[in-house]
Amino acid sequence: MKLIYAGDPMCSWCYGFGKELAALAQRHPELQMQILVGGVRAGATDVLDDTGKQFRLGHWARVEQSSGLPFNRAAFLARENFVYDTEPVCRAVVAARRLAPQADQLAVFRALQHAFYVDGLDTTDGRVLSDVASAALERDGHRVTPAVFHAEWDGAAAIAVTAAEFTYVRSLGVRSFPALLLETEDGLYEVSPGYARVEQLEAQLEEIAGRLSAA
Repeated sequence: MKLIYAGDPMCSWCYGFGKELAALAQRHPELQMQILVGGVRAGATDVLDDTGKQFRLGHWARVEQSSGLPFNRAAFLARENFVYDTEPVCRAVVAARRLAPQADQLAVFRALQHAFYVDGLDTTDGRVLSDVASAALERDGHRVTPAVFHAEWDGAAAIAVTAAEFTYVRSLGVRSFPALLLETEDGLYEVSPGYARVEQLEAQLEEIAGRLSAA
């Protein structure tokens, strides 16, 4: 069995869910976790106006209340001519996996989230993504320079794999993020169709285990 997590580093509820998912992984080291990117606003071209910013800040407030995680609102509001395209940051997750398949992919995913939501960095910028992701990989014992990372991130293969992954996630029936599934010999089971605390995730895993044992 393994967990399949579908998300997007620039999805605020995925940011809140990261803490719960990390806690679940610590409780269940026997469960492999596969991280897939869904591209919540992949390919967006519209510049985010004040109305769009305020809409997102409303979500941020609810995520902050639920998760207790911090948000850098000032940096977000101050950014001008910002296109909220999540394809580049999703591609950074894919590039990290391709360069260091044995690395802690959740740690890389969460580092990219922290860069956007807390550090206030522009995670649509390839150089920023390369700095953040390579540093996260190095903390996990995988030496990848920002230049090497950027070359992978900017390459045709990473672009193609990312696009294919968006399609694959949709084929799993995932329509919103975050989404957590459990893959078993009997098929896929939904653990959580959105944000949930680790205790809720545990309860759902136990419920699924009970159904499997009774089958």
